[in-house]
Amino acid sequence: MKKIKRAIISVSDKKKLASILKVLKKYKIEIISSGGTYKKIKQLGFKCKEVSDYTQSPEILGGRVKTLHPKVHAGILNVRKNKHHQKEMKKNNFNDIDLVIVNFYPFQNTIYKTKNHKSIIENIDIGGPAIVRAAAKNYEDVVVITNTEQYKNLINEIEKNKGSTSIEFREKLSEEAFMKTAYYDAVVSEYFNNKLKNFFPSKKIIYSNLIEILRYGENPHQNSALYCIGNNLGIEQLHGKKLSYNNYNDIFSALNLAKTLPNNRGTTIIKHSNPCGVSINKNKLKSYKEALASDPISAFGGIVLCNFRINRSLALELNKLFIEVIIGKGFEKNALKVLKKKKKVRLIDFSNFNNKNNYNIVSNFNSLLMQNQDNKIFSPNDFKVVSKNKPSKQMMKNLVFAFNVCRNVKSNAIVLSKNSTTVGIGSGQPSRLDSCKIAIEKMNKFQKINEADEIIAASDAFFPFVDGIETLVQAGVSAVIQPSGSIKDKEIIKFANQTNTILIFSKTRHFKH
Repeated sequence: MKKIKRAIISVSDKKKLASILKVLKKYKIEIISSGGTYKKIKQLGFKCKEVSDYTQSPEILGGRVKTLHPKVHAGILNVRKNKHHQKEMKKNNFNDIDLVIVNFYPFQNTIYKTKNHKSIIENIDIGGPAIVRAAAKNYEDVVVITNTEQYKNLINEIEKNKGSTSIEFREKLSEEAFMKTAYYDAVVSEYFNNKLKNFFPSKKIIYSNLIEILRYGENPHQNSALYCIGNNLGIEQLHGKKLSYNNYNDIFSALNLAKTLPNNRGTTIIKHSNPCGVSINKNKLKSYKEALASDPISAFGGIVLCNFRINRSLALELNKLFIEVIIGKGFEKNALKVLKKKKKVRLIDFSNFNNKNNYNIVSNFNSLLMQNQDNKIFSPNDFKVVSKNKPSKQMMKNLVFAFNVCRNVKSNAIVLSKNSTTVGIGSGQPSRLDSCKIAIEKMNKFQKINEADEIIAASDAFFPFVDGIETLVQAGVSAVIQPSGSIKDKEIIKFANQTNTILIFSKTRHFKH
């Protein structure tokens, strides 16, 4: 056990300060502080010695140098059992500091609020992290508190031990302190990486906050947790059981696809992170029904994302199917009332979702694969009509819609569409020809296709041989959109012209693994 005789407090977040000051006063713990914290402590009616009085050295450089002083750092870092340390402390007339309570300048909040570089730089805390690291290093003798959420535990510890703390308590706080300083430095590092557009620096430091420990991973024998850069994902669960690892994986797939949909239009159904039905019909109810009709068997037990506010009539329809998660841009009150009748279904509001992520990360074998997102917004210049027959304006919209869906399907991916609604999706096959066959099989199984129907196909990468596009045309496809780049491109163009098929080449490929 270590008795606390002296504390230094320097906090940006001054909430809950009174609660900790009361217990320090009760156990006659001397308080040292500076700047705004000193003023706040005095305002609250507690005794406090200003750092400049304690060190006999004034704050300088507009407050940039306050706690960076040997008397402060020696008071924290000296090992109480080390005779040499104690001799030097006595020689210099330095006193022990047994408790450090610090939280840092709000750098992360500042970069969210302003783009003013000078203001951002001034919010890089120097003295705070320095004394926190010192206290965390010397946890055998010193207690370190780095956020207001720890106040309650500190108060309980001091009260329980009548002004002292245990080694177990101090060691745990040391671990949390080093996490805090590492996180803070990572945010600063990332700010400069982004400012200088150095997205793949020689040292990549990733920071994130724990959102929740999940029940298990992809399978029950795997442990898992959800972390987020920032304090939340921008999605809110309104009802239902806790989300699982697989739920989140599907939600992320749905949110990625939603970015390509028209504003406040479109329904997406996801199963095992693959779309099994998508429609951008303006009518909300029809949009859902058309997406469901694309593959109603796969949709069972999947998740549904509605890129709009969900109303009661749609809620009644959604309740007819077993759905794990329903995601909407808000829910009308009477829709919530209907959907909440099912206790287990998770209801997610993504009205405040921010999709401005910079990169995706895949981790295996102690390595990180990083890439920026495939979030390209297509324009007419991204496509080239290479066949003799040309698409109508409406057909071109349908082709681009299918291509957008296709880049959110696991490769190899083939999407068949009619009237901006998917009618068949083939996903995740090693052979592109097999993906074509699966998409056609789905279409023939669930759709009533007439000769007059305009069926188009999208492929996430080029066809390496003519057999893929030939299979699609034989199934009734009248137009195909695909990336160029195959040595067989000329043969495929020739085949398209021989069969009067419209063929569009994209300048970009869109594998998704």
